[in-house]
Amino acid sequence: MAMKTVWIILLCLFAISQADQGFDVRHHLSTVTRYSASKDVSQNLIEPSNVPSECTPIHLNLVARHGTRSPTKKRLRELENLAGRLKELVRDAEARKTPSDKIPGWLGKWISPWQGKVKGGELIRQGEDELYQLGVRVRERFPTLFEDDYHPDVYTIRATQIPRASASAVAFGMGLFSEKGELGPGRNRAFAVTSENRASDTKLRFFECCQNYKSYRKAKEPAVDKLKEPVLNKITASLAKRHDLSFTKQDISSLWFLCKQEASLLNVTNQSCELFTPSEVALLEWADDLEVFLLKGYGNSLNYKMGVPLLEDVLHSMEEAIKAREEKLPTGSYEKARLRFAHAETIVPFSCLLGLFLHGPEFEKIQKEKPLELPPQPPKTRDFKGSTMAPFAGNNMLALYSCPAASSPKYFVQVLHNEHPIPLPGCDGKDFCPLEDFKTKVVTPHLKHAFDNLCNANAKQKPSSSMFSLLSSWLFGSSHQTEL
Repeated sequence: MAMKTVWIILLCLFAISQADQGFDVRHHLSTVTRYSASKDVSQNLIEPSNVPSECTPIHLNLVARHGTRSPTKKRLRELENLAGRLKELVRDAEARKTPSDKIPGWLGKWISPWQGKVKGGELIRQGEDELYQLGVRVRERFPTLFEDDYHPDVYTIRATQIPRASASAVAFGMGLFSEKGELGPGRNRAFAVTSENRASDTKLRFFECCQNYKSYRKAKEPAVDKLKEPVLNKITASLAKRHDLSFTKQDISSLWFLCKQEASLLNVTNQSCELFTPSEVALLEWADDLEVFLLKGYGNSLNYKMGVPLLEDVLHSMEEAIKAREEKLPTGSYEKARLRFAHAETIVPFSCLLGLFLHGPEFEKIQKEKPLELPPQPPKTRDFKGSTMAPFAGNNMLALYSCPAASSPKYFVQVLHNEHPIPLPGCDGKDFCPLEDFKTKVVTPHLKHAFDNLCNANAKQKPSSSMFSLLSSWLFGSSHQTEL
C-alpha cells in the first residue's frame, strides 16, 4: 500500500511537471499580452455561423487598441530604481552567506533594457507590425468592401490624439492600402487619420471626458489595491523563502511588471518571469484582471455606460450605410468602413456594452446596470481575462451584411472579437444577428442616459450600494474569502 501511494505521488508530480513545461507566461500577461499570443486562444473560438453566400458585407466598423508599446515614462523610472534595488538585495544576501545557488545569477547584474530612455509609451516595431498585418488580413477578409479607390469619406480612419494610437492607425492603413498607390517600392498611398481634441473626444476617450468616472476611479483605486494585496503578500513570502532574499511587496510588484515587459516586448521569459511559478503567475494575472474588471469593465455600470457615444456612432454608421444602399447610391460615394484606434480603456468598456464573454443571466444583470460577481480566483476558470479581452492590438469588428431582398430580415450584424466570430448574449448566443435584434436587445437598453447627465452632472454619481457590499464582502466578509 505504501509503495502504491509513493507511485501515485510520483505520477502526480510528473503530471504537474509536464503541465508546467507546457506553460507559457506570454499567454498570461493580462492587458500587456501580445496580440499573437492572444488572437487564437480557445476562449475566443466558436463554431461560426454559416453566413449565407448571397449575403454580402456592406459596411465595417472596427474599434482597435494600439499595438505593443514601450513602458511609459513613470514605469521607466520604476525599472531604473529596480536595478539598484536588486543589487542591494544580492549584497544583503551575500553578507548573510546565502548559498549562491539560491540567488538567480542575472539578478545582481541586471540593467534595465530601457536604461537612459527619458520618454516612453511609444508604439514599438512589433506593435507596428501587429497593426500592419491586421490591416492586410482585414482587406483579405472583406475584399468587396475595400475594392474602391481610397477616399477619406469612404474609408474613415480615426485615432485618439495619443501618438501610439495614431501611429497604430497609420500602420494599419499601410497594410490595408498596401500596393494601392504609387509611393515607394511598396506602392503605398497617402491616407488621412483624423483625431478629436482629447478634452472632447467622447467617442474614443470617453474615460477622460467623464468627470464622474474619474471621481469613481480615484475613490476605488485604494479598494482595488486592497483586494490585490493578499496575492502580493503571499507571493512575496514565497519568493523571499525560495531565494533567501529580503523581497518587499513593492519588489514583487516591480518584478512582475518587469516580467510582463520582458516577455511581451522582448520575448525574454528566462529571467524575471522564471522567479514565479505558473500558479503564482496565474494569481498575479488574476489580480491584474480584477483591476481591469473593477475600473474598466463589468464591476460598475458607469465603466461601460460612458462608452455609449461610441456605440451610438457604430449604429449610426450602419444606418447611413443602409440608407445609401436603399437609395442605390453609386459605389465610392458613401462610407464603407469606419476604422478607430484607441486604448484598453476604450476596448474593454465597448466589449462590455456588447455583452462579450457573458452568459444569459449575467447579460441581464448588466442591462439592469448591476455589477457582476468578481472573476473567480485560480485555479477556478473565468471568462473575463484581460489577455483575451484587450491585448495589445485587440479589436472588435462589426460587419453589416445585406441579404437578398426576398429574405426577412434583410440586414444582419456579425461581431468579430480579435478577428474571430463571438457569440452575443443579446442575440441568443449567436454571432450573426438580425440588425433589428442587435438594435433592440444590445444597443437600446444602454441608451437610458445622456452622456453629460451620466458623466458631468453637478451631483457626483455615487457607486451603487451593491458595489460597496461586493467590495466589503471580499475585503472583510468570511463568506467570500478564499485561500491565498
